[in-house]
Amino acid sequence: MSIRTTAEMRELARNRLIESRLTPNAISLAGFVGNLVAAVLILEEMFVLAGVAFILGSLCDMLDGRYSRMSGKGTPFGAFLDSTLDRVEEGIVLAAVAAWFAKESNDVAVGATVVAVVGSYMVSYTRARAEALGVECKVGIASRAVRVVILSVGLVFAAEELIPGLDLLEPAIYVMAALTVFTAVQRVLHVRRQLAGSPGTV
Repeated sequence: MSIRTTAEMRELARNRLIESRLTPNAISLAGFVGNLVAAVLILEEMFVLAGVAFILGSLCDMLDGRYSRMSGKGTPFGAFLDSTLDRVEEGIVLAAVAAWFAKESNDVAVGATVVAVVGSYMVSYTRARAEALGVECKVGIASRAVRVVILSVGLVFAAEELIPGLDLLEPAIYVMAALTVFTAVQRVLHVRRQLAGSPGTV
């Protein structure tokens, strides 16, 4: 009996996954549910569990596109659904965070969370508009993956729940707000440079 190598086992698992009924849209919806659960847990002040749910939901968000390409099961609507749900999920979780800060009467943190939401949307929007103009626009540090890492750390180590005396949610939001705004500005300037000399460029 032959012993399969690790590479052969991975290939076998990959092929069986592709042959299964699992679709990229199902993974996207699973990510959406995970983020909804995270938002509810934040409102219930169960931050460690919220962080875990957010991480799992975000992993689904990051895997659906890769699975779509790998399996060949992707559709134009699936790509649209994926991008749309990503924006909705981020907004829902950050809205729950803002509600928590509001409950704590932390107006500065609430404002920073709003800035983080707007900045995150602008990071995505500037890329989408640039690509519609034929300009690749992946510059900047606050990509979706980076934002997920920052918020995950903030949630897991929030409100001294995991480690007494350690609360990283508020600093995480400040960092996220600053980086998203900076990245949005970077992308605007990048697109302007790329389109310099084109008709209609300001």
